[in-house]
Amino acid sequence: MEEREKYERAERRVKQLKSFYSHLVTYIGGMVVLFFVDYTDRGGTWWFYWPLLGWGVAVAIHAFETFGTGWEKKKIRQLLEKEEREEQ
Repeated sequence: MEEREKYERAERRVKQLKSFYSHLVTYIGGMVVLFFVDYTDRGGTWWFYWPLLGWGVAVAIHAFETFGTGWEKKKIRQLLEKEEREEQ
């Protein structure tokens, strides 16, 4: 693999990580704000947990897309190694 390809792959990974962490920080900040708005609302019913759950699912999906692909790479590597052993 050429150096340029390695650099581009690493650059894409860094952008992916930066995007996830930005999403996570925004989620946490937004939930803190919504909690305090709900707390000071005095409406009698709590509603902030709905966006907490909904947006939380989106953050979880983003996390899986960012960090959960490791098993796929491992499985691809295993299958390629198995094919190489069978060819010999």
